[in-house]
This record gives sequence, C-alpha cells and structure tokens, in this order.
Amino acid sequence: MTGTTKKTDLWTPYVPSFAAPWDLRRVVHLHRAAGFAAPWPELQRDLKEGPAVSIDRLLRGNSRNPEEAERFESTAAKLAEAAVIARDPGRLKAWWVYRMLFSPDPLGERLTLMWHDHFATSNLKVDDLAAMRRQNDLFRQHSRARFGQLLRHVVHDPALLIWLDAPANRKGHPNENLARELMELFTLGVGHYTEADIKQAARALTGLAIVERSFRDDPCGHDDGEKVILGRAGRWGGDQLVGILLDHPATAFRLADRIVRLLLGEVADDGPRISALADGLRRHDLDIGWAVETVLRSETFFAESSMGRRVLAPAEYVVGAARALELLDPPPSTLYLADWITRMGQDLFYPPNVGGWAGGRGWLTSRSVVARANFAVALVEGDGVGRSEAFDASALAERYGRGGDRDSLTAFFCELLLGDGQTPAWRHHLADGPALRGLPSPEAARRIVSLILTSTRGQLA
Repeated sequence: MTGTTKKTDLWTPYVPSFAAPWDLRRVVHLHRAAGFAAPWPELQRDLKEGPAVSIDRLLRGNSRNPEEAERFESTAAKLAEAAVIARDPGRLKAWWVYRMLFSPDPLGERLTLMWHDHFATSNLKVDDLAAMRRQNDLFRQHSRARFGQLLRHVVHDPALLIWLDAPANRKGHPNENLARELMELFTLGVGHYTEADIKQAARALTGLAIVERSFRDDPCGHDDGEKVILGRAGRWGGDQLVGILLDHPATAFRLADRIVRLLLGEVADDGPRISALADGLRRHDLDIGWAVETVLRSETFFAESSMGRRVLAPAEYVVGAARALELLDPPPSTLYLADWITRMGQDLFYPPNVGGWAGGRGWLTSRSVVARANFAVALVEGDGVGRSEAFDASALAERYGRGGDRDSLTAFFCELLLGDGQTPAWRHHLADGPALRGLPSPEAARRIVSLILTSTRGQLA
C-alpha cells in the first residue's frame, strides 16, 4: 500500500460511472468470471437490471431458470447414480459437465471446481466412484460456507483419506502424507511450519480409519500423547489440529489468494489487496461466501485492468461456449464435452498430483491450444460433440435482430462471446480472412464463430 490508502479501500464496492459504466462488456465479464458464460437473453436481462441484482442472482444460486431447479437436481442425481453403478469414470465426468451446463447455480459449480483443485484427489488411486461423487457433493454443499466447516468435513472424507494414505497413519507408525498436505496445500502454505510440526501433526491425525467405505475414528489407533504444533502444546487430535490451522493468519491469506486467482487471475496477485481480503476473512470467521461476494461487488473486479486477463480453464471454455451459443436443446453429449475438457488438460476427478492443476497460463500448452481450436470447430459443426445438426449462426443472430451482412453477424458474436464488438478493422480481418474464402454463407458464419472462440480474447475472462 502507498500513501493514505486504507485496507478497506482496496475492495471498495463498484458503482457504475462514466469511466466504468455498467455495460455489456462488464456483464459478460461477470458471467465468464463467476460462472460459465451466458446466452444473449441473460446478458440483456442483467444489463437492464444492473450490477446489484445480477450479482445477487449469482450469489443466491438462481441465475438460471430457478423454477426448474427441482427437476434439474432429480436428473443430475440419476446420472450420478447410473455412473457409479456402471463404474464408468467417463459417465461421472459427464454428470459433472451436465451440472455445469444446466445448474441454476453456476457460481456454486465454479467453487466446486475450485475446491476440487484445492483438495486435489484423484480416482486413479482412490478407485471408488461413489466416494469421488460424495466428495464432489461435499465440495458443492459447503462451497460458500465458512472454511472451517468445509475443512472439518474434508478431513473425514474417505476419498481424501485414501488418497493421502491416512488409514496407514497409526499410533507408533505415523504416515505424514495427510499432515504435510494439510499444512502445505490446504491451509498454511510453504514457509509457515517446520518438519517437526508435520511430524507432530501426523501423530494428531492417527486413528482416522475407513470401514466399509465410511469414515471411522479409531481410538485404538490414535496417539493420545502430548504434541507441540506451531508452538502450541496439548494432547491434540485431528479436530484440535484443524482448529490450530484455522487460527493461523497464513490460512486466511492462502484462501484470499485462491479466491482472487479464481475470479481475477494471475495478474491480480497483488499482495496488499490479498492481505486486505485475508484480514476480512479472519474477521468473518473464514466465510468463503463473504469473500467471494466482496470480490464480485468490488471496483477491482470491474476495473479495466481486471477484464480479459484470466485464462479460462478447459471446463469454463467448453461449457461456456455451449451455453453462450444456446446449444442446449438438444444439448451436446456431455460425454463428448467431458472428453474435450480432458484433451485440453483438465481431467475431472483425475488431477495430475496433490497440488492440482497448474492453471493460469499453464492451460495454454501447444497441445491444449490445438485441442481448443479443434473443439471450437467441432462445436459449431455438431458431429464432433454429439449433435445431429450444425450450429445455425445466422439464425441465432437474426433471432436477436443482428442478422444481415457479415459484419453485423461478426459484431454480434464478438459482443456475445467477448463482451464488445471489437474494432471494425479486427472484424474485417476476421470475417474476410483466408480461412473463409470460398465458403458458402452458413459455413462461413460458423467459421466466424469458431475463429472468435479460438482468438486470443476468446481464451480469456
């Protein structure tokens, strides 16, 4: 911080102004950052009703067809149960993609993805789809809760305990895997603990057992002797250890950093701003919902420097494109979409290691960029995503009074997908480039959409 700026000023609420109006670009930014993009009617609704109401919808989890929520949950449950019964990981991934596509709570699904990355657990070792589904539902249920509430449940979660060898951690034979990741990745971060703290924490975590796929606290396997953890002495068990970690200021900072990166990306790695959010988290008992709301309602979130800066993760890119283009009736095959997400480097339920995905610019490897380009073509052509018909780009533009010549169509899809119509020169270069020469009108219109999706701006939120 410099000058007389106060910490509370770093997250000043956004108020539309001449310099920062509530315009289509900010509406698109909101949905791409806090959800999975949005179709034209939702964008126009939010543009008309303003930021307060629009953000309220996202926070409450009813930004999409809330009247159909009960039917959605029933269908989603059947899909998950069928995947577990069939022991088919692909179908479980497709279930989650279905949720991202149709849930009335897109922000909740984004936060579920964040926790899946934070508590990265892979079915490659767990080998139990029912446990992975339960963990996923756990993340969703507590996605906006106080972090202590979520962490206490996670430390008893069978999938995570198997993943980190907790059942092997018994009195007299400590296994440090869970203790190490609990401190290094889930709470404090590197530099805030010692190897001695890990050894003592492992003793506190002894006796966490899995019996018939359910958590059991085994007192016979627990080391009830005195431990000294982060300078605090006591006959600590797992619950007391969690309390010690929640009290440490480094945990609040790590959570603040995670939330800022989720919503604003790598360039927002601003120490004072993250510290200010961390201070607020501590005052609010690590309330994740409070922190998310603080960021979403802030001037910082809607600043020019915050828009179009964060690389879309594969799931955001794939689901957002399908939603924005209204390719939902009939929808693409969620099995196909999950496979495309995997090809782009985000294999749901199979993170690469305990640290999760690299994220940020790490999403844009040469292989994943090619996969994104191939997906954009497959999506508009239809057959590559399990749709029987190609996307009629001209019909969608005309539905909203934006059809006609090629430039009008290009401007419409730039506004829909990027938030503004771009410059006439950029549109001309796109719509009259060599990739379109000789193509009939319907094919050219689809090609324009795929080129926008694969443009540099198309990768960013």
